[in-house]
Amino acid sequence: MGKSRMCGIIGIAGRGAVNQSLFDGLTVLQHRGQDAAGIVTCDQGRLFLRKDNGLVRDVIRTRHMRNLHGNIGIGHVRYPTAGSADSAEAQPFYVNSPFGITLAHNGNLTNTPQLKDELFRADLRHINTNSDSEILLNVFAHELQQRSKLALDAEDIFAAVAAVHRRVRGAYAAVVLIVGFGLVAFRDPHGIRPLVFGGRETGSGMEYMVASESVALDALDFRRIRDVAPGEAVLFDLGGRIHTRQCAENPQYSPCIFEFVYLARPDSIMDQVSVHKARLRMGEYLAEKILRVWPDQDIDVVIPIPDTSRTAALQMASILGIKYREGFIKNRYIARTFIMPGQKTRKKSVRQKLNAIDLEFRGKNVLLVDDSIVRGTTSEEIIRMAREAGARKVYFASAAPPVRYPNVYGIDMPAAHELIAHDRSEAEIAHAIGADYLIFQDLADLEEAVRRGNAALQRFDASCFTGDYVTGDIDQDYLDCLARNRTDAIKNARDNADNAILDLHNHD
Repeated sequence: MGKSRMCGIIGIAGRGAVNQSLFDGLTVLQHRGQDAAGIVTCDQGRLFLRKDNGLVRDVIRTRHMRNLHGNIGIGHVRYPTAGSADSAEAQPFYVNSPFGITLAHNGNLTNTPQLKDELFRADLRHINTNSDSEILLNVFAHELQQRSKLALDAEDIFAAVAAVHRRVRGAYAAVVLIVGFGLVAFRDPHGIRPLVFGGRETGSGMEYMVASESVALDALDFRRIRDVAPGEAVLFDLGGRIHTRQCAENPQYSPCIFEFVYLARPDSIMDQVSVHKARLRMGEYLAEKILRVWPDQDIDVVIPIPDTSRTAALQMASILGIKYREGFIKNRYIARTFIMPGQKTRKKSVRQKLNAIDLEFRGKNVLLVDDSIVRGTTSEEIIRMAREAGARKVYFASAAPPVRYPNVYGIDMPAAHELIAHDRSEAEIAHAIGADYLIFQDLADLEEAVRRGNAALQRFDASCFTGDYVTGDIDQDYLDCLARNRTDAIKNARDNADNAILDLHNHD
C-alpha cells in the first residue's frame, strides 16, 4: 500500500527569491497537514532542500530560509499516517537523474506494489521509502529519461506525463521542479485531488504559482487563472512562459466530494466552486430534509460543532427559523481529531479541544450539526458533553451522508469495520453515538450542493459514501489489504514503536 495521504502542495516559478512566498503559502495550507513540511528551491542548477516532521513554522526556521536560494521552488505539507514518525517520508522527494527532479504529491496511488516491482525489474530504480510519492517521482523520471535528450522541450514533458497516466492508477495532484527547465503541475485523469494555478505581474515579468487550494494564491496576491484540468499538465518554463496539454486519453472529471464537506478551507474556490457557498447549500438541503421528514420537530437551538460545520449550521438555523448559538468553544492549539493516530488519543483530545458553554444547553432540545460522522467517537463524546451541560434532548445532523466505506484516494480514513456507519442502519448509528434523533444529508443533495457551483461536475468521487471507486480498479483484496494497514491496533503498535525510537533519541 502507498502511504501518501491528504496533503497540501505548492510551486512557484518566480522572478525573485521564492523562499518566503513558499513558506507563507504552505502556512496557509497548513490545515491540509500538520505532520511534516518541506521546501526545495533551485538556484543556478543547484537544489536546496529543507524538510522534516512538524509544522511549517517549526520545520523551516530563519536559518533554513537563508539557505533556500533561488527563483523557483516547490513545497509540501503532510498529515499523520501510520508510522509517520519517519521523517524520511517528508516531501518533496528528489532523484538526480535525468536532470535533477524533485516532486511533491497529494493523493494516493492504488497500484503501488505493481509499480514498485516494475520500477525495480524493468526501470532498474530503487525505492527507498514506503511513500507512493517516491514511486510517482521515479515513474515520471524514468519516462522522461526514455526521451534521452540533453535539451528538454515541452513535448518531452507532456509525453512523460502521458506515460505516467498510462502506468499509474489512483489519485495524484503533483508539482515537479526540473532543474534548468522549470515547474510542471499535473493532475490524475479523474481530477480527484484539487490543483489550481495563478499569476502575478512583477516589474521583471510574470510569476506563476500552483497550489492545492486557491487560498494560497489569495494570500500571496496571485490572481487565480484556473484549475488544472483532470489529466492535464501545465508547464511554467524558466522564460516565464506557460505551456498546457491534455495528456490523458480519456479524462473524466470526478473530484473528491469530501474536499467540499470537510478538507478544504471555506474561502477556497475548487473546480470553480466556492467551498463556502457549497457548504451553505449543504445546510439549505439538510434543513429542507428536516422540514420534510421531521415536520413536528421540537428543536430549541442549532449549535455547530466547530469549525467546519458552522457554515451549514447557520444556513440550517435560518431556514428552520430556529436560534443559532455557539455552544462549544474550541482550543486552537490541538490538531484535528479525525487525523489523530490512535483511538485513545482521539477520545481524550475531544475534551481538550472543545468545551461546552452550559447556559446554551441547559434545559434545551439542541440540534448539533457536524460536517460528517466518521468513526463516531468524536460525535459520541460531544453528545455526552451536551448532556452533561444540561441539554434535555440532543439531536444530531450530519451535512454529509453516512461514511460507510474507506477512502483509498488520499484521505486517511480507517478500515471499514472502524467506521460507525459501516453495516449499521441510521437508527443503529443514532443509538451507537447516543443521539435522540439523527439525520444525514442525502447523497443526491450533497452532490447538487456542490454541482450548483459548476454544472460541468457531472460525477464526483463519493466512494466513502457509496463504495463505488471512480478509478475502477479497487477490489475486495485491495480493501482487505488496506484494512490490515489501517486498523487502529496496527497504528497504535507502530506509534508506540515510533515513540520508543523518539524517546531513545531524546535520551542520547
